[in-house]
Amino acid sequence: MTKIKINTPYITLGQFLKLADLISSGGEAKFYLSENDVHINQEIDVRRGRKLFPGDLVTVEGLEPFMIVR
Repeated sequence: MTKIKINTPYITLGQFLKLADLISSGGEAKFYLSENDVHINQEIDVRRGRKLFPGDLVTVEGLEPFMIVR
């Protein structure tokens, strides 16, 4: 499991995708989410503005799971 450390109360799914090096710019988030299954706490989500909090588990199809930590 890969841990993504944040220093704020939450980050958006779009910001997460950048921190996890899955996209290079925020503008790519919408396209990435339309082409890949992203699960947050075992529920699929395509909203790039979805808030992720410490303890959330993010699973991207074909990759090792990510955990949001503070």
